[in-house]
Amino acid sequence: MSQEASIHIWPGSYYINSEKRWASGILCLTRTTLRFNSEQNQENLISLRLSRIMEIKMETSGFIFSALTVLEQGNIKHWFGSLKPCRTAVYHVLEHFWRERLLSPTEPRGAEAPLSKGQELIGLISGAQRRLEDTGKVLNHQGEQFDNMIQGLDNIESDLSVADKLLSELECPSWWPFGKLPWKSHQEAKSEAAAKAACAKGSGKGQKVITSIPAIISHVGSSGNLKPGSLIVLVSSLEVRDANGQLLHCFEKEEVDDVYVHSPYEISVRQRFIGKPDICFRILSARMTEALSVLEMQYKKKVVITRDYAAFQATSATTSGSPEGGGNIWSAGHGQDPEGTVELPAGELTQLQLHVLQPTVTEAEAQELKQMLQQLKTLALEAETELERQDEALDVLSCSADRTTMNINRHTRRMRKLL
Repeated sequence: MSQEASIHIWPGSYYINSEKRWASGILCLTRTTLRFNSEQNQENLISLRLSRIMEIKMETSGFIFSALTVLEQGNIKHWFGSLKPCRTAVYHVLEHFWRERLLSPTEPRGAEAPLSKGQELIGLISGAQRRLEDTGKVLNHQGEQFDNMIQGLDNIESDLSVADKLLSELECPSWWPFGKLPWKSHQEAKSEAAAKAACAKGSGKGQKVITSIPAIISHVGSSGNLKPGSLIVLVSSLEVRDANGQLLHCFEKEEVDDVYVHSPYEISVRQRFIGKPDICFRILSARMTEALSVLEMQYKKKVVITRDYAAFQATSATTSGSPEGGGNIWSAGHGQDPEGTVELPAGELTQLQLHVLQPTVTEAEAQELKQMLQQLKTLALEAETELERQDEALDVLSCSADRTTMNINRHTRRMRKLL
């Protein structure tokens, strides 16, 4: 039987209580389970569902100096030791995915509650609605930026009209017999101060939060430096913060060179430099799909799909039984929960079992789907209207920018003649 794709793996050891010994192997975290495979024969020594875990702690024992313990339902404690790169890094990742799974309202609680067709459709439409809402937020912020640019160009044109009048007076000063213009230096200083003030005013705009997700942060180049934090996606930047909300690094939009997608749960953001080391953060989150759709729209060609993601997607498709996957590429790993699948021997499917495996859509689910589709239609129409408005704004911007450029060039030639 094919297994779920691994989100993260760590070499370590597991204490087999029945044999009173430690076995070395690989600790593996998937979307729904935590398992440990033996190093010698690849035997699966333990497989825990995340929904059955009661507590994850860092402890010490008489057998090893430090260990990681996982308490399962029924007060069954599992001991893991010799974890690499370090126990703390493994603890942060496990606790993050465990807590996010417990807090997720869409995850089924076990094999006794499989998803019906109606629930699957509702989940798909709900995900599409969230993506469309995120897209709408980005479009609104983009429209605000266009409006600010148009207003700025109008102010420039107003200033250029004033400059035109002043240049006309300077070109023929009948009352000034000398070649030097004493007020020139004063006007230049005034224009420089106005430009600095405009830049400072513009730098404070566009810093609205699009989405914020909890994450495990690591600075590439420092081994074992995994710690909890958050990724905040803004209109014009990306912020990486620690668990206390302190800013670790801010990637301005134009400074981001690459956004590598390693899996639906892990990305790395890189800023390149010449003559000094690059700045790169690796970000792991159970809610990464909420940010990926926005990042794909904002950074477009800078988003790089790695081979690790392709392998993860292929493994997920094999596990779910759909080779193509379909839909949005960021939806990998968010289909039907493997804990809710039902396996029956071939040739022994009764009519009742067929009804369970192929549930119909209830009337209540149909009504909910109808309402959600109407909301999707409304959001799509609003997005279309906003796009049409922005197309018109782009035409206005293009004409205004061309006209302003021509006026600036003309005024520059006139000023050079005055020197």
